[in-house]
Amino acid sequence: MVKRISQADHARIAAAIQAAEADTAGEIFCVLAREVSTYRDVSLLWAAGAAFVLPLALIPFGFEASWIPGISAGWDAAHLAGRVTETSQSLAAYALVQAAVFLFVYAAVRLPTLRRLTTPRAVRRARVRKAALHQFLAHGLHVTEERTGVLIFAALGDHQVEVIADSGIHSRVDQSVWAEAVEALTDGLRSDRPANGFEAAIGLVGGVLAEHFPPRPRNPNEIADRLVEI
Repeated sequence: MVKRISQADHARIAAAIQAAEADTAGEIFCVLAREVSTYRDVSLLWAAGAAFVLPLALIPFGFEASWIPGISAGWDAAHLAGRVTETSQSLAAYALVQAAVFLFVYAAVRLPTLRRLTTPRAVRRARVRKAALHQFLAHGLHVTEERTGVLIFAALGDHQVEVIADSGIHSRVDQSVWAEAVEALTDGLRSDRPANGFEAAIGLVGGVLAEHFPPRPRNPNEIADRLVEI
């Protein structure tokens, strides 16, 4: 896991963007997100499901209130009122077991590694994609003159990378060409060399842009050349 991005790393990434954009009319922007979602809803679903299902395993073993200290006095009552009380105590004990299971499972799946493992990949992918699209729009990559903005987005907590290209690029470049850039950045983040990863990804994206969108005679820098951390 990448612990921090130094100022020197920021400078290297900015320089890589500037160099790539010198050969193209495209615009490249980079975002590094520590966390795109808390996934609290997923953790709650796991905890609720466990609290409902796991205590059922106690029933075949004759679960009763006396299993929980303090719930029952330990005396048997033969009359009807006593049976009603015993049933109430058993239900209360069962509810306590459910509450304990809920809290334990919820606390467990809130741990970063377990949270990632218990969150369906499709859910993580969708939320990373949503966060990347939000950043794409927030930084104005959709309003460049020729619609040639490209976002390189890395989600550390989810171990995922997204490359999003605007419509001017999307219509002319097969999206599969971004796979190498994604892999290059992923390798850099995995080895805790984020600047290397971003530089490699920027170089690959810049090469694609230069091939399809050479620089114009008037080629202003429409988007700031930098990495943003969120």
